[in-house]
Amino acid sequence: MQRDWLALMIGNSHLHWAAFQGDYIQHTWHTSHNIVPEALSSLLGTIPLVLASVVPSQTDQWLSYQPQRLTLETIPLNNLYPTLGIDRALAVLGAGRTYGFPCLVIDGGTALTLTAVDDQQCLVGGAILPGLGLQLHALGDRTAALPTLTLPPRLPDRWAGNTSEAILSGVIYSTLAGLRDYLNDWLDRFPHSSILCTGGDGDFLQQHLQDQNSNPKIHLIGDRHLIFRGMQHSYWQAVTNGG
Repeated sequence: MQRDWLALMIGNSHLHWAAFQGDYIQHTWHTSHNIVPEALSSLLGTIPLVLASVVPSQTDQWLSYQPQRLTLETIPLNNLYPTLGIDRALAVLGAGRTYGFPCLVIDGGTALTLTAVDDQQCLVGGAILPGLGLQLHALGDRTAALPTLTLPPRLPDRWAGNTSEAILSGVIYSTLAGLRDYLNDWLDRFPHSSILCTGGDGDFLQQHLQDQNSNPKIHLIGDRHLIFRGMQHSYWQAVTNGG
């Protein structure tokens, strides 16, 4: 199929858009809630819109475009539990269908999540913790003396000599260490697994997890479009099945 269509993933803090021609992503946009990219204004309502959302209060305003709504029931994976975030399910579906099962996805978004699927395309499970940005903002917002910081382009000194560097060191190195522990455990179970990093902090996590790791089995792939790839597979299956 080569027809044009749009994908919209409503995330916790942003709208994530992709314009497709058939299976191919032509362009992506990431906007604040309620914002439509100017390039898409004339397309909405004229070509199919495929919608997934983790924010129910943001969903209703898009229903007038009669979208194809994706839910956990439309995702061709097994053993999904009812409260699993559809963004996690779509990302791991996109990872497995693109790079092979079993697979593990590390999504560095507002929440930092790990989602794992075995070679039978059954959800094994995962973990959720505050994302790097959320951790940094929480310290600044909820304490009187600590500053609010943003993620730096490079790793800070581990043994910091000032407050700002100490915050960055604590948040970043402890998060990387925890993720490495999960990676080592996963690879003990599934040594030939694909491991993907995605999300806004995905590039940062991929680079520094790879640079800091001592396990030669760990090879991380960065792909910022995993959710859209999952939406593509779910959409075509729905179309094929007459949904």
